[in-house]
Amino acid sequence: MKTLSFINKIIYLINAVFAILLLLSYILPLTPPKSFSVLSVLSLGVAFLVCCNALFCLYWLVKLKKQFLLSFVVLLVGYFSFGSIYQFSGSKNEEALNHFKVMNYNVRLFNLYNWIPEPNIETKMADFIKTESPEILSIQEYHPHENIDLSFFKYKYEKLSGKKNKYGQAIFSQYPIVNSGSIEFPNTGNNAIFVDVVRQRDTIRVYNIHLESLRINTDAASLKNEDSERLFKRVGTTFKMQQAQAELFLEHKNKCPYKMIICGDFNNTVFSYVYRAIKEDLNDAFIESGNGFGRTYDFKFFPIRIDFILTDPVFSVNNFKTYNALYSDHYPIMATLSFEQTKE
Repeated sequence: MKTLSFINKIIYLINAVFAILLLLSYILPLTPPKSFSVLSVLSLGVAFLVCCNALFCLYWLVKLKKQFLLSFVVLLVGYFSFGSIYQFSGSKNEEALNHFKVMNYNVRLFNLYNWIPEPNIETKMADFIKTESPEILSIQEYHPHENIDLSFFKYKYEKLSGKKNKYGQAIFSQYPIVNSGSIEFPNTGNNAIFVDVVRQRDTIRVYNIHLESLRINTDAASLKNEDSERLFKRVGTTFKMQQAQAELFLEHKNKCPYKMIICGDFNNTVFSYVYRAIKEDLNDAFIESGNGFGRTYDFKFFPIRIDFILTDPVFSVNNFKTYNALYSDHYPIMATLSFEQTKE
């Protein structure tokens, strides 16, 4: 530290702050938001903190200074604890026999209120889904829009609320739905639904979860005008609600007798308590077979992944794709899965 110039000492102090924040974020998946709701807000910024620490590490390496070790060690701890936020895995065996495709998509009411000022967004979304032709489709913020035709799916289950404009969640399937239901979350329009589908000789449980929304306007001007103390308090309160919702979901999930697939918009990242709680021993399809940052939400400043497809270990994840189709504030994701059939 003594050999550093005054400017580099300031840079190193800033570096230390970012390194400590990133280190703190690593304990968030183990920390219930009900206990430390303000600290849990850090989970949304882990990707940003990783990028900042990587830049600091690169800066000190170029300068040939041992100070690079601070960020390097913190990044290394994160890598061995959580893996890389950037995936290089890619497709494994997309043409595997007996495969089927599962898509998850928060459609934002099919642009009902013209958030995207372009014509026919809703029909473009329907055409996109039809072109990609998943066998199972999980939708959050579903609205039975008059211009939307998803009748190419043979079966569906939806759970809607609202008076004037109905909204909620839906699961569409090419396989027969033999059972369905919902897990009601109190004091919110969000919830979880499920269907049991029969594919050949197997019954598969498909969950569709929509945890409490953060309600953050990602427009830069709006964020500047937002009172930071109020913002942190509101997000902390939301994370407490998410924990309660995740606990209700887990009560239901733990009674499921079938192999399962969990789709949904968690409104939180892989560095959160709720993600860790819901995932348990399931596989994250993006980590298994995805590429890149896997961004699923249209946040202007850094990539953020809050939509997931989690699968029972019995499934092989042959391919995972995050689409760059900006028809909503979320991007659609799809996993190609296969598994060995149950023998008669």
